[in-house]
Amino acid sequence: MFHQRKKQDVSVNLTPLIDVVFLLLIFFMVSATFNRETQIKLELPEASGDPLETQVEVIEISVDSEGRYFVNARPIVNTQVETLIKAINIVGQGNKKLPVIISADANAPYQSVVTAMDASRKSGYFNFTMATRKPQDQAQ
Repeated sequence: MFHQRKKQDVSVNLTPLIDVVFLLLIFFMVSATFNRETQIKLELPEASGDPLETQVEVIEISVDSEGRYFVNARPIVNTQVETLIKAINIVGQGNKKLPVIISADANAPYQSVVTAMDASRKSGYFNFTMATRKPQDQAQ
């Protein structure tokens, strides 16, 4: 006679929705930028007394377009490696941790720059960099 129909259980599957929400949460957490307070504001006390003598903080070897050397703006008498090594050791005062900056003219002979690097290394100064300048904009 009458057939009883079974009631269908209607339910919504929330699993994909939860997955999408968590993916969005992770995306926004990863892409957000957080600002950290990295500076501590201090009011330092004033110093009283005579200032200390400043020591050389860097050794700068300059090479001009003719291959002549200057150590901390003082000209070297000749272009021999031994003379350059002596000048570097005098300026460095035995502090082998000082950085050496090699500033060479754009038209300086390459061998002069390599000689400056070798003299720095032979003097025991291994922390050296080459000074360069930013190229000028072509649009000007």
